[in-house]
Amino acid sequence: MNPEVLVSVRDLHISFGAVDAVRGLSFDVRKGQVLAVVGESGAGKSLTARALLGMPPQEARVTGSVRMGPYELVGAPRSVRAALWGRQLALVPQDALSALSPVHRVADQLAAAVRSVDGVSRKEARARAVAALEEVGIPADRTRAYPHEFSGGMRQRAVIAMALLHSPALVIADEPTTAQDPETQRRLLDLLTHRSRAAGTTLVLVTHDLSLVRDHADRVLVMYAGRLAEEGPVEEVFTSPRAPYTAGLLASAPLQGRGAVTSAAPPRGRTQPRPTRRGRLPSIPGTPPNPTAHPPGCAFAPRCPLADATRCHTEHPEPQTHNNRTVACHHWHELPAHPAELFLEST
Repeated sequence: MNPEVLVSVRDLHISFGAVDAVRGLSFDVRKGQVLAVVGESGAGKSLTARALLGMPPQEARVTGSVRMGPYELVGAPRSVRAALWGRQLALVPQDALSALSPVHRVADQLAAAVRSVDGVSRKEARARAVAALEEVGIPADRTRAYPHEFSGGMRQRAVIAMALLHSPALVIADEPTTAQDPETQRRLLDLLTHRSRAAGTTLVLVTHDLSLVRDHADRVLVMYAGRLAEEGPVEEVFTSPRAPYTAGLLASAPLQGRGAVTSAAPPRGRTQPRPTRRGRLPSIPGTPPNPTAHPPGCAFAPRCPLADATRCHTEHPEPQTHNNRTVACHHWHELPAHPAELFLEST
């Protein structure tokens, strides 16, 4: 394995009976970076994140490879996963309240996690728990509170502290700020990425908010219908998308990041797309395919303005890597100078 790669995913398939949720996905998670995984609902983002943790749903059929150093996580026995959890792998969940016990004080829960991994005394474990909570902005005098006595933002800070207790190699954050207001979302992501980088921890961020991706991620993986559409450095992908689906996502998102304007394209190198007659952002026509009946060929072809009548509807585009960018599209080299405008007529 490349020494710069922490986790290597190859030909990952996740299915539930007739439902093919993830289909032949391959990508790398690079050490010390923040990788964002984006796509519409049903793209397979959260299932991919769970596979990275070695914890897919019990009813799922998983094939392929998810390798972290010497460990293969697909089909790994419980003993291997237990050895990795805490020290090597950790999760920041979407619902912090469900991740915390309602009948134990927050500091006591972190202290129990410290003792289970490090075997230290109760006094030392509690001191480390309080220090970890203070590092994420929770005052010492609040650490004895119960989870229901915290605000939503404070609960999310507590689970961030818990995930980073042992400076794990990889943290998965699955829509970690969904229930928060925009300003709280940004502060929490600032905190999570700052603390991860300070600890030397690699972060995989699953999100639908492209402005958060622009501000916090190094690379972005765009998924569609369980497959890779595009992957590469955030600045390059946002400035010059190669997959029509990526262009459509960017066109339809009001990117309000730092220094950004409400635009379907980043501020450098491209002009903004023209607004529609009704003053609305462009949108991708149609809906994602039914996961029990994916269309032949490229899954995005029925919605794609560049799809041809033959190849796109019969032959799945295999991912191609060029200059640190990967794209799965037969016509990636034919995108116009302003790819967002491909979707103007559909709005």
